[in-house]
Amino acid sequence: MDDEPFPGIVEVQFVDAAGQRWSLIDKSSIFAQFAELTPDSVYPVKVTVACEVQGDIEATAGDEVLTVSTSPDGVTTPDGRDTFAVKQSQLIP
Repeated sequence: MDDEPFPGIVEVQFVDAAGQRWSLIDKSSIFAQFAELTPDSVYPVKVTVACEVQGDIEATAGDEVLTVSTSPDGVTTPDGRDTFAVKQSQLIP
């Protein structure tokens, strides 16, 4: 989105368990441990978002749906949402 302030602001997107696409906007260092998010990067780039599991919701087609919060790094959607229902297969331990 912008190279200022350093290290730059990026928008990442993910799809929740219901198929809804969400955007999270924050500093590139929040989403990438290395220098893979630069103006010269070839996008899209897979990144991670720190989250905490809040609880189980249900199992759908063999993939459990969990409620997670992106609060560990203070990451939210533009309207302030930080809790989402995602498939367990989307999570990395």
